[in-house]
Amino acid sequence: MTAQALEGLKVADFSWYIAGPSIAMWLAHHGAQVIRIESLARPDELRGIEPFKDGIPGINRSGCYANYNSNKYGMALNLKHPKGLEVAKRIVAWADVAVENFTPGTMEKKWGLGYEGIKKIKPDIIMLSTSGLGQTGPESQQPGFGLELVSRAGFTHFVGWPDQEAVGIGYPYTDTVSPPIAVIAIMGALEYRRRTGKGQYIDLSQHEIAVQHLAPAILDYTANGREGGRIGNHHPDAAPHGAYRCQGEERWCTIAVFNDGEWEAFCNVLGHPAWTQDSKFATVLSRKANEEELDKRVESCTSELQAEEVMHRMQDAGIAAGVVQSGKDLIEDPQLKHRHHFWYLNHPEMGICAYDGPPFRLSETPAELRMPAPCLGEHTEYVCTQILGMPDEEFIELLAEGVFE
Repeated sequence: MTAQALEGLKVADFSWYIAGPSIAMWLAHHGAQVIRIESLARPDELRGIEPFKDGIPGINRSGCYANYNSNKYGMALNLKHPKGLEVAKRIVAWADVAVENFTPGTMEKKWGLGYEGIKKIKPDIIMLSTSGLGQTGPESQQPGFGLELVSRAGFTHFVGWPDQEAVGIGYPYTDTVSPPIAVIAIMGALEYRRRTGKGQYIDLSQHEIAVQHLAPAILDYTANGREGGRIGNHHPDAAPHGAYRCQGEERWCTIAVFNDGEWEAFCNVLGHPAWTQDSKFATVLSRKANEEELDKRVESCTSELQAEEVMHRMQDAGIAAGVVQSGKDLIEDPQLKHRHHFWYLNHPEMGICAYDGPPFRLSETPAELRMPAPCLGEHTEYVCTQILGMPDEEFIELLAEGVFE
């Protein structure tokens, strides 16, 4: 097997839900050895979130948990037990990087495992804390969750229809856009340590990362005083621009036409129906002025065709278009299949399941998904005896004392 880019890197994953576990997982995909620390008494709540394999709930059957925790060694550890805390400190001494995403201050106040505490154990360790609003500031102690942060960052203000209430995006978007930034920060800290021998602390605000994705709206307000708002699937500078119904139940194709040249190509694809010759659709400005009627006209054409046919016809003419894909569509997507995006791993309880792979390819050190997400506490003995070097007798003694619960 080809050596991986992060082979030899050791990571202690104290996190839960999506943002923190995703960061550690991305490192693991490229060779890092990751210990995922949970408690039998209070496991990661993501384990209780749907979908469950075969619709059967279970602590080890969440597809959501599985997709964010592949390639990790799962360890159960009771940090309330004094000896459990000592084992955690051994993990810190072993690790190069520690990742956590609790409410700011929790790691230090509850267990003495904040950055000031762990750097006494491992002076050159790199610790990343990712939280909703960052570690400092008057509101830093507010617990943050994805839906709330999406709203606070401004997304909810812009998502939905003009004549309806704000709807948001229905997903903890901040949890998924922050991990790549976190990995960049860790890579920078590792390079700094390579040059200086010094570790450092990384304070990552998911809110601030999300805000950066709305830069055009912020610039529009600061430069023009416009607050913007919900415009559905429309675009300020394009028409038609939307998701249009196609043949079949809940089958749609998105189409975006930004200029008059693309409009001419669009009309060619449709076969120049009579309505396309109307002067009210002759320019971008006139199409924007008559957008409601335009959308109905476009859909009268697309509804007669399969979504994939609409997409390919438009794309062949140089027009941006894409099928609105379901989960089934994604698994069967020929482009994703060609690039081997999904990896199929055999989980002890769920059997063979699809896992997302990294969205980029390193030519000399490709990523590899080696292990499915761990069952709760699955690798506790292996971590203690094989990775940390704990004698078997000590492990058995600690097990009997309830340290690994």
